[in-house]
Amino acid sequence: MGLNLEEASADLGADTFTTFRLVTFPMMRSALLAGGLLAFALSFDEIIVTTFTAGAGVRTLPIWIFENLFRPNQAPVVNVVAAALIQLSVIPIYLAQRLSGGDPQIH
Repeated sequence: MGLNLEEASADLGADTFTTFRLVTFPMMRSALLAGGLLAFALSFDEIIVTTFTAGAGVRTLPIWIFENLFRPNQAPVVNVVAAALIQLSVIPIYLAQRLSGGDPQIH
């Protein structure tokens, strides 16, 4: 990101917080959202790393899903949690697509 817009904001009399709130943050918003969604998705991919780096007695969601995956009586619960996670991932992506003005249909 160039500093031209921030310098222009300062030239027009905006303080540092106002410049960040009205200029810098809106330009970074989509990158922060994409980074957050990518980190969330990758945390489920790295179950081995999560298992070894989690402290004693810490049960993260990927570890809980992995532990309950092979228990027949817990299968519906794991399926519901997985469906909820898919929805929690798809909805922000859809909203980000709509906010960016892009057409969600592929031509």
